Amino acid sequence: MAGLVYFRKISEDAETVRYAFGPEPHDMARTLTVDKASRTSAVDDGRPDYLALKASRKINALGTRSPDWPDRGMSAS
Repeated sequence: MAGLVYFRKISEDAETVRYAFGPEPHDMARTLTVDKASRTSAVDDGRPDYLALKASRKINALGTRSPDWPDRGMSAS
């Protein structure tokens, strides 16, 4: 299955980071929240799907390479 997801950070506090994500740079209507301590994420609309999983995995992968959470990015496969 081919997939493409874009994401951008919309807020961050001491415990969580929130990202908008979607299939196009101009269509990031959904959001997910990442818990910094556990590195787990939850989709804010309660609909975990392939796109949400793909965004979460890429965000976590980039987050382990840097002391800061990524501001934006994309994943294609």
